[in-house]
Amino acid sequence: MIFQRVELLLGIEAINLIARQRVIIFGVGGVGSWCAEGLVRTGFRHLTLVDADRVCTSNINRQLMATTLTVGQAKVEALKERLLTINPDAEITALQKVFTAETASEFHLDDYDYIIDAIDSLKDKATLILLACQTQATLFSSMGAALKLDPSRIKTGEFWTVEGDPLARVLRRKFKRMKQFPQRKFNCVYSDELLTNNGEVAAETEGADPMFHKVQTNGSLVHITAIFGFTLAGLVVKSLAPTPSLPEGRA
Repeated sequence: MIFQRVELLLGIEAINLIARQRVIIFGVGGVGSWCAEGLVRTGFRHLTLVDADRVCTSNINRQLMATTLTVGQAKVEALKERLLTINPDAEITALQKVFTAETASEFHLDDYDYIIDAIDSLKDKATLILLACQTQATLFSSMGAALKLDPSRIKTGEFWTVEGDPLARVLRRKFKRMKQFPQRKFNCVYSDELLTNNGEVAAETEGADPMFHKVQTNGSLVHITAIFGFTLAGLVVKSLAPTPSLPEGRA
């Protein structure tokens, strides 16, 4: 049985609950791809993957489905194929689309129990957060995973209390400038570490906005992006797991 160890820890009721949840992941790059893997390996069966990009060689260092064999494939399709090798009975929907304010209605956010935000674009990320917080779904969001090295500095926290993460700060400033705010609180994965690029910047990114736009290229490492993704998956699992109990003899 694939999920025997999961059931051993969480119990059969939690396993059945997990199997019924509908999860949509926006952005299946360095963070979102590992989140999807973590969820499927824990027994989640209904996942929708949203990403418009195709696998390129620069993805191979940190994205789950990116290999020399998948270069050129749609990321959502390559990831779907991978996830179905883990659980062939899973229902994986691959949407090779861009999420924007203009396309938001195509994604039917009210149909989901969990919404995972792993979007790079600042504008689209803000839109997703605002709309997700208008639904009954639970939202978990990834802040910036690039320019990090120390895994011990990765944390979780409520968005408005996050300290030391530039992306969270810029998002909060954007909401204030727009005079639009998320209608409820939500938790994030973030790190207060901020390094600088030491290598040469590719010519096509020179002069680009310094942060949080897809045209900007920043260094990133798989042990950081994967921990971000697995932590997002862990937040989902934890929200469905039974209240933990201490072993007998411990109080």
